[in-house]
Formats: sequence, structure tokens, C-alpha cells
Amino acid sequence: MTFSNAQSLRTQRRPAIIRACGLGLALALTMPCLAASAAPPGTQSAATAQSKLSHVDFKRGDGGAGRLVLRFEGEGVAPDLRNQDGSVVVDVANATLPAELQRSLNVVDFATPVQRIDAKPYAGGTQLVLSTRGAYESLAYQTGNEYVVEISPRATAALGAVNAGTVARAQAQAGKQGYSGRPVTFNFQDVPVRTVLQLIAEESNLNIVASDTVQGNVTLRLVNVPWDQAMDIVLRAKGLDKRRDGSVIWVAPQPELAAFEKAREDARIDLENRVDLITDYIQVNYHSAAAIFKALTEARGIGGQGGGGGGGGEQENGFLTQRGRIVADERTNTLMISDIPKKVAQMRELINVIDRPVDQVLIESRIVIATDSFARDLGARFGIQGREIGNNYRVISGSLENNTNIIENNEYEIPGGLNFNLPATTANGVNVGALAYTLLGANFAIDIELSALQQEGRGEVLSNPRVVTSNQREAVIRQGREVGYVTLTGGGTTGAVTPNVQFKDVVLELKVTPTITSDDRVFMAVHVTKDEVLRYIDTSIGQVPEIATREINTAVLVDDGQTVVIGGVYEFTDANSVSKVPFLGDVPFLGALFKKKSRSKEKAELLIFLTPKVMRVEKRA
Repeated sequence: MTFSNAQSLRTQRRPAIIRACGLGLALALTMPCLAASAAPPGTQSAATAQSKLSHVDFKRGDGGAGRLVLRFEGEGVAPDLRNQDGSVVVDVANATLPAELQRSLNVVDFATPVQRIDAKPYAGGTQLVLSTRGAYESLAYQTGNEYVVEISPRATAALGAVNAGTVARAQAQAGKQGYSGRPVTFNFQDVPVRTVLQLIAEESNLNIVASDTVQGNVTLRLVNVPWDQAMDIVLRAKGLDKRRDGSVIWVAPQPELAAFEKAREDARIDLENRVDLITDYIQVNYHSAAAIFKALTEARGIGGQGGGGGGGGEQENGFLTQRGRIVADERTNTLMISDIPKKVAQMRELINVIDRPVDQVLIESRIVIATDSFARDLGARFGIQGREIGNNYRVISGSLENNTNIIENNEYEIPGGLNFNLPATTANGVNVGALAYTLLGANFAIDIELSALQQEGRGEVLSNPRVVTSNQREAVIRQGREVGYVTLTGGGTTGAVTPNVQFKDVVLELKVTPTITSDDRVFMAVHVTKDEVLRYIDTSIGQVPEIATREINTAVLVDDGQTVVIGGVYEFTDANSVSKVPFLGDVPFLGALFKKKSRSKEKAELLIFLTPKVMRVEKRA
């Protein structure tokens, strides 16, 4: 294991150490070139012949970055990345390009800075040109025979802008990506990972502890990349991970870190399993102990009811440990909890949060039914009765029965003798105004009556139910009666019919569920029903009620103390009718004596007003 203590280095020694590291890296980078120049020509051509590009893949990465992944077959592959005329060029001098990979890829649909990728043979090797659009940043790293190039959008609109606004935008973009380290530039070819971690420790002023299992080399080309992002790239390329504790970072392979954390968690659980259990009694004041018990025990893994009693990480699952138990006493509204002290304290804190007084809401409602009616009726009655005595009797009246009475009794009857009878009438039996005229002779009688009626009515029915309920609890208030009616059952093969009396509710009902929001408003789910018996219909088995039902089901958000109209039903009826004697009723002016005209208008409107008022029962912190 290697321990890099960057903070313990003295200030005057750091330039010397950096220069020494730089010299070592320069020597390490020049050694492959010297070895290649000293190698026989046949050896170099053999290595080149053994390496080729076997796979080219492009995908979209985080933050809209384009990622090009190259895989090679053979050893000694050394790609080189450079920027040229707005494009990113990757040269692989010692790898051939198969014919099936010599093509162009259009990657515009990936929505990254990369628009096109051209792969072609070049100078005995391979060249890939990535055509880009807009400002971008490029980086590349190599792991074994896999080479990855990432092209990401640049955080600022223009390089070199140093004004305050540009710096603020760059810092905000870095904060969104999660990296805030100082930018660094690395260009390494096949450098040990431990050496790169040493350089990152120098740049970050952090202590980095590398496990003995951290091995291997990496090829990097990073330009102006935050050091913490560069560290993540190196760790990801080599299958490593890190854990930070203050100013110390531990770097190790991912399986090693996972095994360490699992062993530490198993040790903690094993220690808790040896702790003595305690029992605590928690008095529930404003809630139901049975309801809290149900909510806690229905949670996955509570106590011994969780997922199965396995070992390791399954020993603790849910609100209590595997050995924990909870019991609710409904008589005293008390919860009894048995578990380790830490869990009992957590449960007491949780129940204290749940067991609090709940605010209440007073809901005042006004249900108004306004009616307005108008009716006008004009009518007339007309009759001619007479007789002539000669060789034969001649009698005229409004009916044969009245003719017979005139012949036999010499009596003129009204209204039996009227030729037409169309007086003004009303549905409620109100007397109408009329003007009558009778002309009576020795052998004849003429009767005329004109009647007229106009009715106007206005009415208002007001209901004012009120109800108080707790927050998020449904409240119901009902007022009304049950109307009975008779039904018949049976009448099958036996022919026996049994009368039954059934009842129908005719009520005014208000159902409301209020929810108090954090900004002192009330969200209400409201259901209002208003029934009314209009009339009774006569049937062969009795009377059946005809019921008018008005119903509203809605949800509304209202300020505390504000009145809102949640619904309105408007009904309007306008009817005209004419009854007349044919031909005579169409005569101008005089036709009014031979017809009846009626007109009626009815208006009805239902309005429901709601006013919620919050009743605080606990002061807010």
C-alpha cells in the first residue's frame, strides 16, 4: 500500500519534487521511443502487423458528451490525439484498419458536439477524424487494448473570457457537473496508475492512500480538466473506486472496497446482535396507537415479519432490528417497544413526530335555490242557445244533452249550453278575473265571458349546514327524511303478489375532506347532494314520489376564510300555447273572443357557497 501525504510536504520542497517527477515522467516517456529506435526493423514491422483496429463504437455520455470507443487486437498500440481545424484527429500509427471499418458515421442524432466520424487508413496505420460543431473540450484515456475519446460541450461560450459573468457561469456549470477542482492538463503514454495518483495528490493537496492491488498503466490526454474529474476518469478506466474521509482518499479496486464495506457492516450488525434489549413504553396522545402500529408493522422488514431471517445485511431491515418487537395496547393507547437502545430511541423520535395535534377546519356552506316564475293566461267562453216552435222544433246550443233539456224543460244551462269553453285557468286553482255578458230573449240566449290571469312568483330556499373536521379527515352532515312507497313482488307460478314498503332518502348532504396546505390555504374535496320531492304520482298500488336531485362533486383550493362558489345549476323554461276555434279564432280583432292564449316562464338556479376557516390547535415553530 502506498501513502501519499501531499499536505505534509514543505512549501520550499514542492517545486523540487515536481521537477523531479517531471524529469522521471519525461524519461519514462522517452524510453519506449529509444527502445523502438534501437529495435531491429524486422521487430517493429512484426509488431505493426500484429495490431489492428477491431471495433469502433460511438455513444452519448453524461452532459451531452460524445464518447468514441476503439478496441484493438494485438500489443503495443499507442494512439495519439490532436486538434486540427475544428476537428479531433486520432492517429494510430501501428494499427491497421480492416476494410469493413473503412467508412463514415453520421452521428448528428446523438446531439453531441461530434457530427461525423471518418475512419480511413493513413501512412501505414489508421486515422479517425471527428468533425465537431461549437465549442468543446476533448480528453482521452486508454485501458489495455481499449481507447476512449470523450468530446464534451465547453462550459463557457468563449475561451479566454475572464470577466466576472463568465467566471460565475463557469463555476455554476462545474457545480452542476459535480466537479470543482483546479483544472489540470495531462498527456501520458502508458504511465503507471500509481504515478498519476501521485500527481493528482500534488495538485489537490489531499492525502491519497493506494492499495497494494492498484496496478497497471494508463494512457491519458486531458486538457483543462478539473483534477477530481481526471481522478474519476483514471479510476473508471482501471476498474478502481475511492472512499473519502476528510482529507484522506483511499483508492482500491471496486471488489476490494465492496468486500471491506460488507465486512464492516457485518461486524456492526454482529455487535448489535450482542447488545442487550430494552423495553420502552410510549404513550400516544393525539393519534391512535393501533393506527401507528399498523403503519409501522406494514413497512417492509419490520421486526421478525421482514424478508426472511437471513444472515449478513438482512439482520437489520426496516424500523426495528431482527430481534425487535412492537405491541399496541388499544385500551391505554400505548405502544410497547422492545429492541436495542439505539433503535428504541429512533422509534421514540419517530413517534413524537407523528403524534402531534392536528389542525381543524370549520366549513360553512350555504345552499341557495332561487326560483322565478311568470304566467299569463287569456281565455273566453261563448254560447248561443235558442229554439223555434213550428211544425218542427228547432233547438241550438252547445251540446245534445242541453238541447234535450231545452226541449223537455225549456231551461237554458251554463256551461252545458256553451259552444266553446276556453277560460283562463291556473294550476293551483287561483280564481281568475272575468267579464261576462248575457243576452236573453223569449226563445234564445247569448252568453259571452272573457277571462284573464297573470301570475308572478319569486322564491328562495336557503340551507346553511356547518361542520368541523380535522385536517385530511372526511366530514359528513345529513339532514332530510325518508319517503315511503309501495312495490309489488312475486306473481310467479303461484300468482301471489306481496306488497312491500320501501323508503327513499330525500336529504341535504354535505361531504368534505379538507387539506391544509403549507401556505395557509385549504384544499377541499366536496360532495353536495340536495334532494326534493316534487310531487306524488298516482298508480294502481298507491302513490310514488317524484324526487328532484341536485348533486355536485368537485375539488377546490381556497384561502383561509375566503368564500367560493363551487357550482351553479341554471334552469329556464319558456312556453307559449294557443287554443282557438277554427276559422273564427283567426278573424282579426273578433278572433280574440274565440281563442285562448297562455304563456309561462320559469327560472330556477342552484348556488353553493363554501367558506373554510382554519382552527389552529398548535403553534408553529
